Amino acid sequence: MMKLFPRFSERSTPWFFGLLTVLAYGLLVFQTGFYWDDWPFAWSAHFLGPTSFFDSFVRVRPFLAPIFWLTTTLLPETPLAWQIFALVIRFLLTLTAWWAFRQIWPAHPRQTLLAALAFLVYPGYSQHWVAFTHINQELIPLLFYLLSFGMTGLALRSASGGNRRTILSLLLLAMGVFPTEYFITLEPLRFFFLASIFYEREESARALWRAVRAWLPYLAVWGLNALWLLFYYRSGIYANYDVTLGETTLSPAGVVTGWLAASGEAVWEAGFYAWGLLPLLAARSFTAPSTWLAVGVAGVSFGLVWVFLRRFSWPEPLAVRSTWALQAIIIGLIGLVLGRIPSWAAGLPLTLQSSFDRFTVSMFPAAALLTAGMLSLLFRRETLWRVAAACVVALGTGQQVYNANIFRRDWERQQSFYRQLVERIPALSPGTVLLTDEVEMDYETDYALTAAVNWIYAPEFRGGNLPYLVLGVGERSGRLPAFEPGHAFTFPYRPVRFEGNTAQAVVFLFPPGGCLRILDPAFDSEATSGKESALLSQLLPLSNPAHIQTDRPAPALPASVFGPEKPTTWCSYYVRAERARQYRDWAQVTRLWQESAAAGFTPSNVLELLPFVEAYAHAGAWQEVEMLSARALESPVGRKALCALWRRLNVELTVPASILQQANCSP
Repeated sequence: MMKLFPRFSERSTPWFFGLLTVLAYGLLVFQTGFYWDDWPFAWSAHFLGPTSFFDSFVRVRPFLAPIFWLTTTLLPETPLAWQIFALVIRFLLTLTAWWAFRQIWPAHPRQTLLAALAFLVYPGYSQHWVAFTHINQELIPLLFYLLSFGMTGLALRSASGGNRRTILSLLLLAMGVFPTEYFITLEPLRFFFLASIFYEREESARALWRAVRAWLPYLAVWGLNALWLLFYYRSGIYANYDVTLGETTLSPAGVVTGWLAASGEAVWEAGFYAWGLLPLLAARSFTAPSTWLAVGVAGVSFGLVWVFLRRFSWPEPLAVRSTWALQAIIIGLIGLVLGRIPSWAAGLPLTLQSSFDRFTVSMFPAAALLTAGMLSLLFRRETLWRVAAACVVALGTGQQVYNANIFRRDWERQQSFYRQLVERIPALSPGTVLLTDEVEMDYETDYALTAAVNWIYAPEFRGGNLPYLVLGVGERSGRLPAFEPGHAFTFPYRPVRFEGNTAQAVVFLFPPGGCLRILDPAFDSEATSGKESALLSQLLPLSNPAHIQTDRPAPALPASVFGPEKPTTWCSYYVRAERARQYRDWAQVTRLWQESAAAGFTPSNVLELLPFVEAYAHAGAWQEVEMLSARALESPVGRKALCALWRRLNVELTVPASILQQANCSP
């Protein structure tokens, strides 16, 4: 049967990398979008131009600006363009890692190929789809760093041109380490790569001395970067993460203990546990179609890798010596520990399957080498090694497909939010701040939503003060000067800023599983919010829907940015009913209920019945009121909200006693 498949060689390898890249990351490329800081970066590029990044990064990471300038000059500000570019970068990174490993260990083609495959599908990093942000901030610098590692090996193994290649390697090192502090601690890995190369030639202490001498030029560039960061952090210009390592109040023993704990966590979580995520997550949601897709792709990946390795024309049989495996394991363990230092020093956690697993990007090469080293050490027979390699790659591939579905669902939730927003708020007075206690979306922040909201409501913006701001008050303590109207405040939004006043605010909620809600003190209270939040109760009096201009047509959402138009849902009817209630157009509210019922829609949340209950009450249609009230009373939250509604309406209307008795509400 194997004769049905062609023989593979090194020339086939890039094509195989490309196939696995599409399989792991590209299946849902048309169903993923912008996330997290993608939005402000894309907004800045679109409205202020690529040169705006030089001002944006002057206080954060100034050497990142040229990278952002170049990529945003070449690519449009659309999710599809950046998701496709992410596939290209992932492929180039893998190709570069394979090339670099081969320059360091040319006598071990099987092992370096396995390390590259592990690098490609490494499951500890789930942030591939936050493409605009991570391509520019980390992946392109990592590409330069890997090229620098490979060029070092090539320089030492070349019969001529070694000095020229060393200079190029030093330049690539600078391009990898200066733009971002993510890779500041990786340089010691180069010493171990050098030691591996010299150890091949002479197994003695002299090899270590020669490695030190060869490392000195790189050590100088690394030192210059350290001096630059020291100056920059202390200059008062830097305004990003707070480095806590030198400011901790812990004793030296406490620092050491904390560092040992963080190191152990990095080795276990990023080096071993990450590879077992797919079975664990699949067991929790085994009946979900997305889980079956991930498991199915894992199975296909296993077959492809096994066939590829089985039909590969290796130059020699699998070596049984453990020297390379031990080197890879040692370098891998050290690299995992080194890669954890920057995020640990900033006081940031390492949490897999969250936005915090972006910190594993500095552990990619180490995790790949550790995995390949462990498999090469444990499985000496070629058949077993091949099966083990295919299993590991399959687990990584399936995990990335699982992650892709997480981002697909998040993008769908985003799209739902933006479409409900324009239906509920056709136009908004410039200078308005949209307040909420917390942004209840997994991969978005108020900072991200601010960019999208300005994209929607200020499509002609070309500079000056930012017209609109979204502020999650619970996540940005102290940004709002007071919980009462009349207080001016400024919010920097690089490279511009928002100048607002607490008198011009609108409070919103977007609960999981529910529709967008604009809270109005005239209709809403703590009881009707459906959420126990002291902060939300403080924000509610600030909400002034008068800044919503409902007599304007809803703005068009550019399909290239926000995705194609979606089918009508229940929430479309609900937000339009809420908009009609704002101006007490009770006839329109009842019409919308009848239309939604005729279309077969039902509320996603009992609190979404309240506008319709109130509209029928004003119409005197008490039979319909009783019917809707019965549905709202199915939950304690609905009962509490309904009683609050009746207490308010009892001032304006004469609510029948039967209605109050139905909810067990006091008059």
